[in-house]
Amino acid sequence: MSQDSQSDRRASTFSQPNRLISEKSPYLLQHANNPVDWYPWGEEAFAAARRVDRPVLLSIGYSTCHWCHVMAHESFEDEEVAALLNQSFICIKVDREERPDIDQVYMKAAQAMTGRGGWPLTIIMTADKKPFFAATYIPRSGRFGQAGLLEIIPRIRELWENNRDEIVSSADRILDYLRADGLKGGALSKTLAPTAAAAKPQPSQLHALLKMGYDSLASLYDPKNGGFGSAPKFPTPHNLLFLLRYWKRTGDGLALQMVEGTLQAMHQGGIYDHIGFGFHRYSTDAEWFAPHFEKMLYDQALISMAYTEAYQATGKEEYAKAAREVLDYVCRDMASPDGGFYSAEDADSEGVEGKFYTWSAEDLKKELGDEDFRLLVRLFDVHVNGNFEAGRNILRRTASVSDAAAVMKIDEQELSRRWESIRARLFSVREMRVHPLKDDKVLADWNGLMIASLAKASQAFDEPRYAQAAGKAADFIHREMKTDEGLLHRYRGQAGISAHLDDYAFFIWGLIELYETVFDARYLKEALELCRTMMARFKDSESGGLFFSNDDENGLPVRSIEYYDGAIPSGNSVALLCLLRLSQLTGDAGWEEMTWGLASAFLLAAGGQAAGHSMMLCSLDHAAGPTMEIALLEGREEKEDDADDAKANRLIRAIRSRFLPNCAVLLVSREEIKEIAPFTRDMHPLQGKATAYVCTGHLCSLPVESPADLLALLDRASIEPDTAR
Repeated sequence: MSQDSQSDRRASTFSQPNRLISEKSPYLLQHANNPVDWYPWGEEAFAAARRVDRPVLLSIGYSTCHWCHVMAHESFEDEEVAALLNQSFICIKVDREERPDIDQVYMKAAQAMTGRGGWPLTIIMTADKKPFFAATYIPRSGRFGQAGLLEIIPRIRELWENNRDEIVSSADRILDYLRADGLKGGALSKTLAPTAAAAKPQPSQLHALLKMGYDSLASLYDPKNGGFGSAPKFPTPHNLLFLLRYWKRTGDGLALQMVEGTLQAMHQGGIYDHIGFGFHRYSTDAEWFAPHFEKMLYDQALISMAYTEAYQATGKEEYAKAAREVLDYVCRDMASPDGGFYSAEDADSEGVEGKFYTWSAEDLKKELGDEDFRLLVRLFDVHVNGNFEAGRNILRRTASVSDAAAVMKIDEQELSRRWESIRARLFSVREMRVHPLKDDKVLADWNGLMIASLAKASQAFDEPRYAQAAGKAADFIHREMKTDEGLLHRYRGQAGISAHLDDYAFFIWGLIELYETVFDARYLKEALELCRTMMARFKDSESGGLFFSNDDENGLPVRSIEYYDGAIPSGNSVALLCLLRLSQLTGDAGWEEMTWGLASAFLLAAGGQAAGHSMMLCSLDHAAGPTMEIALLEGREEKEDDADDAKANRLIRAIRSRFLPNCAVLLVSREEIKEIAPFTRDMHPLQGKATAYVCTGHLCSLPVESPADLLALLDRASIEPDTAR
């Protein structure tokens, strides 16, 4: 069939929408006019499967997934494939970002059955949700030794009709495996003694695990290109957050070297959008050169956090500049007018991956003229015939401003000014192109990460607008995505879907960071309220860990307790950090007891394996201590010109000039803080001046009122290099 006739055939299918037309998810709405008779996840679909005695085909993806688009265009818009699917299965489409609980269970099933995972994810299961077939991308027709849907569907239908008992038995074994592997229908707790989680981990255990995590990352580090492992290479910024803490604890120079080498390579590579800012999802090669071009909100949040902390640790402006660029991109392109942050931008535009972001040399020269084009070529890897597909160029930095200035005999400041002019002109040109799709749903968990990153950056860079953006997002979630029963996961026009562990843990993290930025007690009070709800709703009383989903109402055959930190940290990792921080801020020993239960559950479940748990290691580094609690008291404003000192701003700036990852800061300016943190009730300012009390190891220092004295105190209380390594 010709391409034109195929297009005509597919276009004819868009007149009759299926059940997805009523959904909110942009991804589901992309499939609402498919000839496939899609159902959303729900009892209606499974009841239909039981009624017609067919298996269920579950297809999971997300709106900015390139290969999800490919499979949709090849197969789900194809009438022949759709007819086979409709005759053989009840078909369910799920947005993994809306329903990470569903995705988590069936991704584990796919990995168990095939040894691999990814999206689009295709699962075939019984009507009682037991999987027996799994695959990722499947072509329409077989090619290069891979069977296509046109071959696979008839085979599965034949097996269903003639070998049902074998299929059901296989599905039962897979489900048993998932339960035994930590997806719980009761299984995880059976591997742990009910009282095991009550024991407080010993410092030696924690230090040994931190060392194991460091050794694991060091063994994977790529000294040539930065990052860890080979292609494909993901940013995984929580690896860097852990290494910064390990460097702070031990003074190990290699730990900091791995952080800096990775951050520098990423910012120079094609994974970074040098024209409009922000990071693409991952690099297909080991050199950070050719990315998959989608941009995810969670990546921007965690990566900018890593650059912010690297700046605090080293004082190097290049890291502050990188963090600001990423955050400026988010505030410009990903912020909704109401305050929440959108989820993602697609890799494709006009049906071509990366078209929006790549350039031909001819177009660059036309827009810039000969002189500025030569400067661009000096700074970037630009080829006449392109360095990417179809003669296009991915902009990858190959020379620093200082090196290029020396070669071209131009003053560095002048070269920087010219580069910024070039960048702004190319950005204006690019804005006229067809933009990739923006997934404009707001997710509570990803927004929590973004709030935390903006708040940290506002502190480090003394930048109020980042705090304002964080506060606006937090207020949006409180207003639109919180009910009397708790948080909701997704907002798009209206909120829906009961929140998961990640929603609570990540948003609580954001609220804590926001409190320590603007010192508005309502954010701390909300963090405490949500943390109580989180522990009541998700805690497994047997193991001490936290379930990912709320309760059995999720309609899944198993519930998961996840400790592994993937592209996004696990909810358990961040929840442990939040419990530790709230224990510091309130002085409430009850929160600390919860931290030891969760930490012990992780130690038992992980079996001493540190690899793949870098965010949990950040939290365990905090648990290992020592930690610092700083209580600031405002002075009396006796003179107008002394107001800055009286308001404690100079003390706050002094604290923020240091990299203090295990420090908590309270501003004791109102009675409500003394109610939240009773240990501050007897603290008073010295001689009417703003005053700081520094507490460590449950002991508080004598108060100080000058920034110099405070910094000296912080330096003495900071973690000494761990010579016991």
